[in-house]
Amino acid sequence: MIADQLPLNSPFTAASTASDVLDGIDLAGKNVIVTGGHGRLGHEVSRTLAAAGASVTVAARDIERAAEATKDVDGVQVEQLDLTDLHSIDAFAEQWVASGRPLHVLINNAAVLFGPELRLDARGNELSFSTAHLGHFHLTRALLPALTAAGGARVVTVTSGAARFGEIQWDDLNFAEGYNPAAAYGQSKRANVLFSVELDRRYAADGIRAYAAHPGVIIGPGPHTPERILSYRAQGLVDDAGNTIIDPEGGKKTVEQGAATIVFGASSPLLNGVGGIYLKDNDVAQLDDTDYPLNADSIPSMANSAMLSVADAERLWHLSEQLTA
Repeated sequence: MIADQLPLNSPFTAASTASDVLDGIDLAGKNVIVTGGHGRLGHEVSRTLAAAGASVTVAARDIERAAEATKDVDGVQVEQLDLTDLHSIDAFAEQWVASGRPLHVLINNAAVLFGPELRLDARGNELSFSTAHLGHFHLTRALLPALTAAGGARVVTVTSGAARFGEIQWDDLNFAEGYNPAAAYGQSKRANVLFSVELDRRYAADGIRAYAAHPGVIIGPGPHTPERILSYRAQGLVDDAGNTIIDPEGGKKTVEQGAATIVFGASSPLLNGVGGIYLKDNDVAQLDDTDYPLNADSIPSMANSAMLSVADAERLWHLSEQLTA
């Protein structure tokens, strides 16, 4: 059994920006938390939601850097949060819940760039899985009282089309038998989707709806290392001169376009009454189980049955409970 994936015939396209999606939407009185809401994609999400009237809290490990990045954005405040540290997560959530503020939107955006070498957090968990999934899993559960108090809340977890190819290494989550950075990234992104499926299944009756949002591939402005430029060129993301290639229909987007699907999940009335789904290009993604190859011209990022498996979602939830106990 899988989660439903029924496109909504959204009026927006792959090229629409976050500002386009939020045009005419009034978020005054809404409280929003954006993890990593100061860096590139997160900054655009925070900026546009605040411009629509929301009160936005940027949760960041480096609060000085976050405060500097958002100092000119009205309606944004910064609070400290380290997603690899359960004590930090608990302190952040306890402070929020104690304040009595309802939480209308939680955007689980923060992630770490995967590298060639295996990195572990202090508890021995692979770092990208720890940050992108386990930290957000624990944070969301700790904020459930505030989400419930909103009387209708949304949790948007930023994933990637890599979820289509990623697999959960059930018997070796931390790659003790051999590290592969692409597999680690794919695992964390698959986990983001499965988490959204199970979160919605468990808490939709309490008014909490969950979405996994694929922003597209966004490399943004440099400077980039020569090695990374070579990698981008091989993936068809930059031209021979190192200039970013923008092709929204092909999944290659600007920051403004990439932020759109995230704020679509956070705010669009088209999503009222539905959840536990994977979003891309400002709509519910089409379900397509065709085995497409990866190539530089097109980056397959449609939904498939494996990434939406209800059985896997429930299994991952129980495993995540054990890992964050």
